[in-house]
Amino acid sequence: MKITKRITNWLETRFSAPTYGGWVLIGVSLSYLGAAINTMAGWLYVISGVCLALLGLSVFLAPRSLKNLVVKRSPISPITAGDDISIELEIYNPTQKPITLLQISDTLPFILGEPTQEPIDVIQPEQFHRWHYYQPTQKRGLYKWQQVELATGAPWGLFWCRRQQECPAIAIVYPTVLPLTNCPLVDEIGEDDSQRNDPRGNPLQLATSGLVRSLRPYRVGDPTRLIHWRTSARYGELRVRELEIITGGQEVIIALDTAAQWEEEQFEQAVTAAASLYFYAQRQELQVQLWTAATGVVKGDVNILEALAATNPLEEDNQLPETSPLVWLTQNPLTLSQLPAGSRWILWQDTNSSAKTIVNQDHPGIILDSEQELQLQLQQPLTSF
Repeated sequence: MKITKRITNWLETRFSAPTYGGWVLIGVSLSYLGAAINTMAGWLYVISGVCLALLGLSVFLAPRSLKNLVVKRSPISPITAGDDISIELEIYNPTQKPITLLQISDTLPFILGEPTQEPIDVIQPEQFHRWHYYQPTQKRGLYKWQQVELATGAPWGLFWCRRQQECPAIAIVYPTVLPLTNCPLVDEIGEDDSQRNDPRGNPLQLATSGLVRSLRPYRVGDPTRLIHWRTSARYGELRVRELEIITGGQEVIIALDTAAQWEEEQFEQAVTAAASLYFYAQRQELQVQLWTAATGVVKGDVNILEALAATNPLEEDNQLPETSPLVWLTQNPLTLSQLPAGSRWILWQDTNSSAKTIVNQDHPGIILDSEQELQLQLQQPLTSF
């Protein structure tokens, strides 16, 4: 059975292969030819000759009808994971004759699903046929494919042939962005630098600029990044920092440890967290950028989303920025000791390791549980170790 399938596939892609109807007509033709030889009846020769002529024409006409077709693809707009990719193809018949019994197949990457097919009854001379379909997605990524496949049984459906055409496509599926309402990890970044000078762990009270001078009750319109969450929890009401702390006017970099080995599920969570933290920090009017091992520091919404869509573990390592505070996302606790001053971190615990996690006591952070909801964990208060 496999050998028969290989032979049929080879014939279809290089020449033409008989369909079921074609095999029936071949059998009928040979039967009439055998009867004609035995009986010497002329009308039997005529019938067998007509049948064989139809078969011969079908062998050459089927691939010929595909020869001049032109396929063009419209650009694919980026989407977010979980949405459908909108794909549009245009098939043009430049000849003076209609083309019938046509089928087009878009050879998608296997991770997106099976190739999608569209039957076409007829394309009139010098006319277009537009094919627009939607492909569901489940996972972010940068998907590329190169070819479409045209197939036909024209003119009588006796022989079937397939030909491939180059028609490159790139579909960018962005990671999911969680709607964070607050995130102490970003709001309090850099705060520990001012706390080190006060043995009570409170920000300096006598500073006149660049540090927190006092705390006051929250007023409508105050940026949430100025809320002092620990004091708010102690007093039972929101308290806001009177003066901006060390992050004011500085860059904050969301850094994803893509040079390391990751578990697949945890890495996808980390990419989602990076995208969510970036847009949350932007809403808080921080100067925020992204760093990955493959790209280095990236600026701009589109560039950052594309970098997160394409990133994978075990990328070639790049030097981490040393002058700006980081939000470091990693699965390797050993990297936490190398962070710049004022940094924060998110650590995904290795579920395959029974060893106790060692964390950095110089910078607060969050240890995430991949089995719990990511959004709630990103909004939880920081923990000092």
